[in-house]
Amino acid sequence: MLILPCPLGVDPPVADLYIFPMDIIDQIQDSKTDIGLLEKQVEQLILACSHLKDENDSLRMRQESLVAEKAELIEKTEIARTRVEAMISRLKSMENGL
Repeated sequence: MLILPCPLGVDPPVADLYIFPMDIIDQIQDSKTDIGLLEKQVEQLILACSHLKDENDSLRMRQESLVAEKAELIEKTEIARTRVEAMISRLKSMENGL
């Protein structure tokens, strides 16, 4: 049993509140350890969430860039297709003219 010093001016019946069995002291120390571990885990979760948010933002920006690039490539492909079809038409008309 642990007896803590009684604060000055505390009535004797209240002084009994300052006497703790050792198992309660152990429980308090275990709780402090558990709280410390929990605090570390929460800090790690906060860091992980921050890292994932940054990564997610980066991936969204990359996706927007790729979507824009894809649209540009589709447009260039359509222009090339139109030109090739026009050349084929001209070649056929030249062939028919001979």
